[in-house]
Amino acid sequence: MDTHPESDAAAAAVRHARFGKLPERIQFHQMIEEETAGPNGGAANAYNPEGSWNHFSCLALDLGL
Repeated sequence: MDTHPESDAAAAAVRHARFGKLPERIQFHQMIEEETAGPNGGAANAYNPEGSWNHFSCLALDLGL
């Protein structure tokens, strides 16, 4: 296969003009965000065993068995 350095350089220039350069890398400490718990101390998302029964379906109950 015959390659031409001039056409490769021209194609690279066209790609660079179209796409530019890659964005800068994001550091790990910039990706995380820490927040304090709300006024209830996160109790809004706490596990409630008495109220959790309605989040699951039971095939036996659906069939009336």
